[in-house]
Amino acid sequence: MAIVEARLRWHLRKGDMVEVIGGKFRGKRGKVLRVLTDEGRVIVERVNLVKHHMKPNIAKGQQGGIVEKEAPLPVARLMVVCTRCGEAARTGRRILDDGTKVRYCKRCGEQLEK
Repeated sequence: MAIVEARLRWHLRKGDMVEVIGGKFRGKRGKVLRVLTDEGRVIVERVNLVKHHMKPNIAKGQQGGIVEKEAPLPVARLMVVCTRCGEAARTGRRILDDGTKVRYCKRCGEQLEK
């Protein structure tokens, strides 16, 4: 039997301001640094920090030690923060007169892309 992979509709993009709506980091806000589409996860700035033990790399001139870095969060735990409302809101899509698709805030109707 072939497994059919569901195609996710991504409501987040790199650079968006998001708020965590569930889990250990609920209520924290940050900027999206990376979107990992294959895994269904997103890396958010200064959220879900983990300690990573680094080995020194003499060739690159890197010093070893314990480094804090962001770990990925599931996309379902994040909501886009609207610039006009200032609150986390659901997003929708609109097609403008010139044919371009844009995301908008379903709470206030503000267009997210400029």
